[in-house]
Amino acid sequence: MVRANGAVSLRELARVVQTSEVTVRRDVRALEAEGLLDRRHGGAVLPGGFTRESGFPQKSHLATAEKTAIADLAANLVEEGEAIVVGAGTTTQELARRLARVPGLTVVTNSLLVAQALAHANRVEVVMTGGTLRGSNYALVGSGAEQSLHGLRVSRAFLSGSGLTAERGLSTSNMLSASVDRALVQAAAEVVVLADHTKLGTDTMFQTVPTDLITRLVTDEPPAHDDRAATELQALADQGVQITVAGGQGGSAGAGAGGPGGDSLPARQQRRDVPLPGPRRQVPGAGGQLRSASILGEQGPGAERARVADMRRR
Repeated sequence: MVRANGAVSLRELARVVQTSEVTVRRDVRALEAEGLLDRRHGGAVLPGGFTRESGFPQKSHLATAEKTAIADLAANLVEEGEAIVVGAGTTTQELARRLARVPGLTVVTNSLLVAQALAHANRVEVVMTGGTLRGSNYALVGSGAEQSLHGLRVSRAFLSGSGLTAERGLSTSNMLSASVDRALVQAAAEVVVLADHTKLGTDTMFQTVPTDLITRLVTDEPPAHDDRAATELQALADQGVQITVAGGQGGSAGAGAGGPGGDSLPARQQRRDVPLPGPRRQVPGAGGQLRSASILGEQGPGAERARVADMRRR
């Protein structure tokens, strides 16, 4: 199954072979010792270390129920008439399918899959970046994609990735994808990361979003035996990330990491309300200080002309 799909979850393996996850985990550990695969939290992948990245066909079969639950919760964060950016990934593709019902929405994306999911939404405007097509995940990357995002400002960015840790934040295995994700982050006042529990505690080669820039994490409830994922969630909450957790088996919970009906993690919300950049042309004023042209304009054009004439005399 790993050779066919590139990656597989322990839950899916247990379902297919009709045994417990404990048994599957023991067998996966033995296969890893033989060098046949690499274990990941909640699953297994082909050997390859930090640099290997599964393609879209492999990712689309991994943690599908969890991604659906995450997308359901994330869609509730989006309001009518909002402008957002949505990055590439199978989880963000699921989110896009739900955003088709939000009227007046503007979605900026570098993902062909996200754009396709919204193509027939009459009340949603889709803006695509430029760039070079990366076939493995159907995303536009490169300098063209990054330059098209310069000067853009939206309320939220929804991003996924290959791994998430409290120490390093969100990361991915591809350098070009990481660069575009960073440009998407720069365009948004808030950053929402969508990551299922199999990515918690996993670190990959290229950092995309440091932890202090992540406003909220939307994830699923880790299995009871997955202590590392639970520890990572607590560490993220301690660093100011607001945690929203979907219940197990595709269900959903409230905005807490305690599961359905449970108490939330002690996360303190850290909104990054950055003012929209305005056209501020700096001109020299008295005393050698720089003053905003918009402030000078409030005093009337006559006053500004007199000041410029005075500067010329000096």
